[in-house]
Amino acid sequence: MPNAEETRRRILHAATEEFAVRGIAGARVDRIAAASGASKPMLYAYFGSKEQLFEAVFTSHVLANSNRVPFTAHDLAGYALRLYDDYVADPALVRLIAWKRLERESAGYLYPGLQENDAAHLRDIEQEQRTGGIRSDIEVEDVWSLLISMASTWAQASITAVAGGGDPAHVHQRRRAALAAVVKSGLCVP
Repeated sequence: MPNAEETRRRILHAATEEFAVRGIAGARVDRIAAASGASKPMLYAYFGSKEQLFEAVFTSHVLANSNRVPFTAHDLAGYALRLYDDYVADPALVRLIAWKRLERESAGYLYPGLQENDAAHLRDIEQEQRTGGIRSDIEVEDVWSLLISMASTWAQASITAVAGGGDPAHVHQRRRAALAAVVKSGLCVP
C-alpha cells in the first residue's frame, strides 16, 4: 500500500499534466484522480480544492526552478542559459505560468512565495550595477524582467518557435549562443 508522500507525489504529477495542457478552468478533478490512482475524496483530502491543487503544482514547479537554477548577478548570460536549459527540461513550468497569468493573475507580481528570493537577486544586480558589471541606465527591476524574458524566448509560451528536448543539438547551441550574446550586449557592461 502506498504511503501518503507517494500518493501526494502521484497526484501532483497527474495534476501537472492536466493543468499544463488544459489550464485551471479546463482541468478536471476526475481525470487527475484517475491518472493518479487516487480517489476524488482522497485528492480533496490532500489538497482541499482544484484551485489549491493548482497552487501546489504551480508552487512546486516555480520553487524547483528556483532551486535548480542558481542566480549569479556577475554572470547574467550564464544564468540566462541555465534558465533556457531548465525551461527545455521542464516544459510544464512555462505552461503553468501562462495559465496562471491568463486565469488568475493578469497583472502584478506572479510569485508571492519568491518575492524575498527575488529581492535578494535585485540587490545582487544593483551591486553589480554599482561595480560596473551591469548597465546602470536600466532600472534593477527591468534588468531582472528583461533577463527572465530573454531566457524564455523559446519557452512554451513563445509566439515564435518553442524549444523542445527533441530539437537537434546544433539548434540548442545556436539559440544558447544568441541568448548569451544578447544578454551580454544588452544588459552587461563590456
